[in-house]
Formats: sequence, C-alpha cells, structure tokens
Amino acid sequence: QVQLVESGGGLVQAGGSLRLSCAASGRTFSNYAMGWFRQAPGKEREFVSAISRSGGSTDYADSLKGRFTISRDNAKNTVYLQMNSLKPEDTAVYYCAAVNRWRIATSTSEYDYWGQGTQVTVSS
Repeated sequence: QVQLVESGGGLVQAGGSLRLSCAASGRTFSNYAMGWFRQAPGKEREFVSAISRSGGSTDYADSLKGRFTISRDNAKNTVYLQMNSLKPEDTAVYYCAAVNRWRIATSTSEYDYWGQGTQVTVSS
C-alpha cells in the first residue's frame, strides 16, 4: 500500500506560480512511476504530467507544455509539480498518483494509488 499526500495548493492570481508537492509513504518510492492529474468542477479527471521511476522521462498534457514542470526527489519520497503562468482555466483539484512500474503512465486507469487532492484556484 502506498499513501500519497498532496500539498501546496491555494489561491493565486492569473500569471502567478505554485509548486505542488506529493509525499509518498508505505513502499519504496523509487519503484513507482508518478503522475499528476486534475479535475475541475463538472469535468472528468484529466492528465497533467507524469514522471518515470528514475525521473529520466517525463510527459505533459500538450496544453500545459512550457508552463508546468514535474520532478521528483527519490531521497525525499516526493514528487513535485511546478506551475507557472497560471490561468483561471487551471483551477481544479490536483491529484498525484502512483503505479508500480518503470515507464510513464498517462491515463487514470493505469494508476493504483491516489492522493486526496489539493485545490488550486486561479483568479482573473
């Protein structure tokens, strides 16, 4: 079992930045590929970004490339999502997820473990 706890969400003005963190516990963190997803009210949960076990491979939703950066620190059992140039349409609950495999996963069905989410609100 893997426990995931997100933090770092909040209210920010358009154009601002936030860094989300997801702390993992329970199993060997470096065995897990990690991902970030988000869900806005009335919408389905969507892929944001993913990172491989080692951190050597990353992927992003096309619409977010250049603004968001995913990274991980296996020594701290933590994955991060740096979000820059935020827009009101980035408002959502952001979730981190984990799957026990080496390669990146980009769909919700591929992940085994989920955090409780952290709210990000971007005001115009």
